[in-house]
This record gives sequence, structure tokens and C-alpha cells, in this order.
Amino acid sequence: MVRGKLTVIIGGVRSGKSAYAEKMLVDEASHVAGRLVYIASGTATDAEMQARIDRHKQDRAEIDCTTIEQPVELAGVVPSIQQGDLVLWDCLTTWLANELYSGWETATPCISEPGCMEQKEAQLYETINDILAKTSHLVIVSNEVLDELPSTYMETRTYSKWIGRIHQKLVAQADEAIEIDYGLATDWKNGQREVLA
Repeated sequence: MVRGKLTVIIGGVRSGKSAYAEKMLVDEASHVAGRLVYIASGTATDAEMQARIDRHKQDRAEIDCTTIEQPVELAGVVPSIQQGDLVLWDCLTTWLANELYSGWETATPCISEPGCMEQKEAQLYETINDILAKTSHLVIVSNEVLDELPSTYMETRTYSKWIGRIHQKLVAQADEAIEIDYGLATDWKNGQREVLA
């Protein structure tokens, strides 16, 4: 079986990475058969996050896509993915925060449990491979959070460690690794640069 294409898109907050990813898959869907599937990791934990979720839903309102809400345990989406789907996962950084703090309600957040994130990381790569076995194209959106000065907070440093590690592993296996910065989309694996409209 042919593995689907993997694209990783990373950029700062409000850099246009989600819109870029959506346009990429909508354009591709106009040339090939396959459903557009949107995997959403956001949960409305406060008014700001609710506004972000609402904005993303509004941005997708005119796109014919299937949305799967999956804030944790990404493997839960695999049965819903069909052969040939074009899949956008938005976003890895939100999923990571959700997973790091899963279990907080019982005072056992993953971030403080030895080996917990290692298990979740291994499951993540396995799930991505399972998705790629079905899809024609998987696009993963993530935030760049490592351009800032190191935090004095242990939990923030832990988060940065995990996102950096996961970014490196995903980019290593990706067909395209696109960074959105200053209105430019740069594909670091294929040496292409594009000015965003």
C-alpha cells in the first residue's frame, strides 16, 4: 500500500499557517478525489480559546469538509478516516498541551507522571503512520514556540522540550516541511519559497 504524503506546516501564532494549510488541501481536492477531513484539537477552556475555535469554524464554513473533534488520543480518529482522504490536523501544539495535562482532574497530570509522555509520543507516531496508510495527504499544523527566550517555568520548559522533539521527528519523515514567517511560506525540504497573498 502506498503511504500518503505528509506535510508539516509550522509558524507563529496568527501567521496564516491554518489558512495556508486549508488552501493547500482545497486546491488539491479540486484535482483529485477524496474527502476533506479536518481534525480539530482545540477545546474551549476560556473565552479567548472559544473565539479562536469560532474563528476557525467561520473560516471553514464554505469548505465542504468533515470535522472530527479530537483534543486528546489522536488514535481515536483512525476509524473515521477513509481511503484517499485529504486530512488537515490543526493543531499539534494544542494537542500536546491537552495531553500534557490530561489527568489533571484526578491530580495525576501526564506532565508529572514518569514515562507518560514517552508513551503518548510513541502512540502519536504510530497513529500518524496509521493515518498515512489511508490518506492521500496529511497536513499537520503546529505553532513555533521555540523562538522565544527559555522560560523560567519548569512546565513551560517541559512543553518546549516535547514540541521541539516532536517537530524534529515529524519533519524528518515529512515530504514537505513548510515554515510560515513574515508573509513567506518556505519549504525547507524542497527549497521553495512563496509569498502569501
